[in-house]
Amino acid sequence: MSTVRKGEQPPWIVPDGLWERIEPLLPQHPRRLRNPGRKRVPDRQVLCGILFVLYTAIPWEYLPQELGFGSGMTCWRRLAEWHEAGVWQRLHELLLAELHAADKLDWSKAVIDGSHVRALKGGPKPARARSTAPRPARNTTSSPTAPASHSPSA
Repeated sequence: MSTVRKGEQPPWIVPDGLWERIEPLLPQHPRRLRNPGRKRVPDRQVLCGILFVLYTAIPWEYLPQELGFGSGMTCWRRLAEWHEAGVWQRLHELLLAELHAADKLDWSKAVIDGSHVRALKGGPKPARARSTAPRPARNTTSSPTAPASHSPSA
């Protein structure tokens, strides 16, 4: 883990430009009028908490409440909620499209594997090898004798 230099913004603080791209992708949760419950921690603060945990590699439950990001469990739940809603995939596609439009992608250095692209199981099956034996081999797992009776004998 690298340290934050004096005068630099910590990497877990989401800059305005990035937030403007992310915010429209997040699912909306209107507050209930009846029994509204506790107010949700704002999404931007939670995102900063998620990034803090990922950057520092601390366990979710050790996220300091004093930082104002909400609890580690709040951040973890919101991360899962956003994943289920497809936020990260859409953000990835948006950023790739922006970089491609700005001609800032070098596809010659791209790597692809099964974690990014669905790989079909199997592939072409080789032709079945022909037997060289004159007849099929005997089955060695079953006996030619009659099966034993499972009823008690008198």
